[in-house]
Amino acid sequence: MSNPINGTHNSNRAIPRQTLTSAVADRLRDKILRGEFREGEQLRQHAIAAEFDVSRIPLREAFRQLEAEGLIKIIDHRGAVVSALSPDEIEELFEIRASLESVTLRQAVPRLTDEALARAETVLEAYERALNAESDFDVWGELHWQFHSVLYAAANRTRSLSLIQTINNNADRYIRLHILFSRDAHRHAKDEHRAILELCRQRDAEAACQLLERHITKAGRDMKEFIKQQREQS
Repeated sequence: MSNPINGTHNSNRAIPRQTLTSAVADRLRDKILRGEFREGEQLRQHAIAAEFDVSRIPLREAFRQLEAEGLIKIIDHRGAVVSALSPDEIEELFEIRASLESVTLRQAVPRLTDEALARAETVLEAYERALNAESDFDVWGELHWQFHSVLYAAANRTRSLSLIQTINNNADRYIRLHILFSRDAHRHAKDEHRAILELCRQRDAEAACQLLERHITKAGRDMKEFIKQQREQS
């Protein structure tokens, strides 16, 4: 994965020493989330295997992993294709996010340490810098996830955090597209993240969760309309 806080990113680096299937899945996921593979695009096994210098066996296993995450679909006689969510499905993802993340944050707030809050502040500052720099477009989603996950981790709900991350991965490519084209989305994201962090500092779990739920739900409605307009224009 990239290190967005330090501003380094290399999508063509060598496969790291980890489970090969997981490494291939990580690389493919990264390319999908950054828009290198676009929705509806067919993932050609031969070309990807050559690019990653791997056999087709770990590649097929990686495809199955990404299909389980909802990022691709395996279609008969066509193979792996990047999933395209409908506007209603996008809104539904955000509704699920709002429910699950607010419950998790409510559990986390009383357990947040000063160190965790300082880490969230550092990540949020990096996220804000990235939003202001078009060259950092490819790390917006990762920093957005880091900020939220630092806050949620204190809940010590491993399964919930895993589900939240999967849902965020599915929504991430649309979030970044929306922010790229909407200055209002940029401003609201910045202001509301700041407000959520401050409420967490005050240990006001109820207010933090209410704001988080409104923040995510509104983002889902806005995203639904934005994607509808983009596809109608296309």
